[in-house]
Amino acid sequence: MAAQSQSLPLAGRVAIVTGSSRGIGRAIVIHLAELAITGNGPRAIVVQANVSEPSQVKSLFDAAERAFESPVHILVNSAGVLDPKYPSIANTSVEDFDRTFSVNTKGAFLCSKEAANRLKQGGGGRIILLTSSMTRGLKPGFGAYAASKAAVETMVKILAKELKGTGITANSVAPGPIATEMFFEGKSSEVVEKIAAENPFGRVGEVKDVVPLVGFLAGDGGEWINGQIIPVNGGYV
Repeated sequence: MAAQSQSLPLAGRVAIVTGSSRGIGRAIVIHLAELAITGNGPRAIVVQANVSEPSQVKSLFDAAERAFESPVHILVNSAGVLDPKYPSIANTSVEDFDRTFSVNTKGAFLCSKEAANRLKQGGGGRIILLTSSMTRGLKPGFGAYAASKAAVETMVKILAKELKGTGITANSVAPGPIATEMFFEGKSSEVVEKIAAENPFGRVGEVKDVVPLVGFLAGDGGEWINGQIIPVNGGYV
C-alpha cells in the first residue's frame, strides 16, 4: 500500500504484510492502511505467496515494487502456523515439525533476507517479525512452535546488527494469547477460560492490543528501537 499525502504517519510508504488474510496479520494491514492511505492512486494489492518458497517471496516484493513504483519501506512478517493438536515433543511428527519450521522460521528468514536487500535501496526502513510470548511461557504442547519462534527472535537480534549503516531497523513483536482463529482452534471453552484467568487482566488479548505497537515501530517514532523482542501480552508471562 502507498499514499501521496504527507499528513499521515506512513504516507508515501510501501508496506508488505504477510499472513494478512486473517487474524493479527489482517488487523495489521487495516491499521497500517489507516496510517498511510489517503487520496487517489494505488492503495493496496493482494498477492498470494508461500513464504517458505524463495521464488514466491521474491515475486511478492517484485509485485509490490511494480504496483507502487517504489521500493518497499516496511516488512511485517505475520505468517505463521500452529499445530492445533498441541502435541508433546515426543508425539510431534517429523512432518508437522518440518512444516512449523518451514513457515515460521524459514518464512521469516526468506522475508527478512529479501527485505534486507530491497529496503537498502530505499534508504532505510522497518523489518518487523511477529513471534510469540510462548518463547517465554514454554507451555507443554508448544515445543516445535516455541522453538520455531525462538529461532526468529535470535535471528532478528543479529539482523539488526548486520544492517548497521542502512537506516533499517529489525525488531520482533511477541504477542501472548490473542483471540484469533488460530488461537481458538483445538481448544475447549474450559481451556480458553483457564488461559484467560492466567492473565492479570483476566482475558485473552485482542488484535487491537497488538496493532498499535506495530504501527509505532513502522513509523519514524520507532527509529531508536532496534534489535528488540517486545512482548505484548498484558503480563501473561
